[in-house]
Amino acid sequence: MSSARKASPTIVLLHGSGDDAHVWDALVACLPQYTAIALDLPGHGSLTSRPGPAIMSVDDYAGAVRAEMARRAIEHVCLVGHSLGSAIALRMAVDYPALVSRLLLVGGGARLRVLPALLAEAKATPDSAKWQLVEMAFAPAHQQQAREFFEQRTPTAPGMLHRDLAACDAFDMMSELGHIAQPTLVVTGEEDRLTPPKYARFLAEHLDNARLVLIPNAGHYAQIEAPEAIAEAMRDWLG
Repeated sequence: MSSARKASPTIVLLHGSGDDAHVWDALVACLPQYTAIALDLPGHGSLTSRPGPAIMSVDDYAGAVRAEMARRAIEHVCLVGHSLGSAIALRMAVDYPALVSRLLLVGGGARLRVLPALLAEAKATPDSAKWQLVEMAFAPAHQQQAREFFEQRTPTAPGMLHRDLAACDAFDMMSELGHIAQPTLVVTGEEDRLTPPKYARFLAEHLDNARLVLIPNAGHYAQIEAPEAIAEAMRDWLG
């Protein structure tokens, strides 16, 4: 094991709504010097057969991640979250501070409201709703990449997209950001249309120990559109 790996925290990565751990593959490939573990949330990826209850809050997801980290005996991690995953990471930083030494938020916000029409569509026709999200989530110049990502996605357990988006819609940590002391890297694509840069700026301004990085030519899926740019920011931030 290299000295760089010994000196750095384990990196644990949490995906967003309707996705799975593979959304981090490109970024993890850019960080071979670190120990990185991308987790599936209940009902996603390797956990499709274990979806959990039909209704889950961000708090519930945080509890599931805590349980998985305990099972793997990992703590004091750099917790990385994308979208819904960023909400879970923020929640865990407050509720389980001993587990989280650093935070990295990609496409995050202190609130993550979802349009009622999109919530309804996610319940009735989840494939259509997922495509709408993916199409909006990639920068306009990356629509071919968006189509490829959508076509290659791994199925989730039934109802997961709606459950994920409902958890996002109910999420609100506006009044709790002052309780987060961990060093935080806030990363957002400059062309993010789902969680625009103003969300990232709000986080950076209201977290006591935060650094803001805006990724040019990238949207909400910045870790797929520009993985090396995020990896470079992470290497600089982690030292």
